[in-house]
Amino acid sequence: MSLSPAIFGKSFEDSSSPLVQELFDVLGENSDKIYVFENFIPFLEKRINLPNNVSGFNSHKTLAEVKPDFLLSVGGDGTILNAVTYIRDSGIPILGINLGRLGFLSNVPKNEVKEAVSELVAGKYDIEKRTLLCVDTDEGLFDDLNFALNELTVHKKDSSSMITINAYINDEYLNSYWADGLIVSTPTGSTAYSLSCGGPILGPNSQNIVITPIAPHNLNVRPIVLSDDVKLKLKVEGRSNELLVSLDSRSETVDSSVELKISKCKFQIQLIELNNQSFFKTIRQKLLWGSDKRN
Repeated sequence: MSLSPAIFGKSFEDSSSPLVQELFDVLGENSDKIYVFENFIPFLEKRINLPNNVSGFNSHKTLAEVKPDFLLSVGGDGTILNAVTYIRDSGIPILGINLGRLGFLSNVPKNEVKEAVSELVAGKYDIEKRTLLCVDTDEGLFDDLNFALNELTVHKKDSSSMITINAYINDEYLNSYWADGLIVSTPTGSTAYSLSCGGPILGPNSQNIVITPIAPHNLNVRPIVLSDDVKLKLKVEGRSNELLVSLDSRSETVDSSVELKISKCKFQIQLIELNNQSFFKTIRQKLLWGSDKRN
């Protein structure tokens, strides 16, 4: 079976070079063409021997035009989140090769790279669809990158004072969060920033979102789980005229008068799940569930 995969990455430690070389060797033997993110190619050329059938892509448009069979993200979870900005609504499946640390999304460990690629070549994998959040503003915040696979975060900026975030669900008043900020998370993002702020873990297909306050002033204000078909609106008040709005790893400073309208995106991201992988296996391993470290 001959394939046309895509590779996305930024950098990695020198100790990972042999693994990346092995990845390209296996793909080179089984691919007509390998499409590599253009900015990644100079970094790779200094560390490994690239196959002769490598070609570059540099945008969502060029990636969608070449239509690779799948995209391999080489790095950590942040690399996958960056890769999603190039995949967007193209439907290209993505698999993360974890050269970072924790790796909830990028969950193929270093010592299983060759086996993972062999399964991809043989077509031995399933597809798991993940929802995203989209934000709309009258100011056109984030332009055409107004989506997030993990979460949208509203956070105070340049002040030690808390902000007040007024939240509305389908135009019904929900609450005024007096806090350092607020996280609106997808099921995928429930194991990320939201989890570190006390939010619950959601199954990837639960069709929910989580609203999690960041260091709330009132300790009786807890995270809340909602259906993902709601329309959420956020209005911010505070002593500062500016606040920070983030979509995954992308942030913009905005005026506090900006009204954020948040809803589920019309498209989904397709994550590749290999035969030996599952969401629950991943969280057991990453969170050390069932492990007794006292002995």
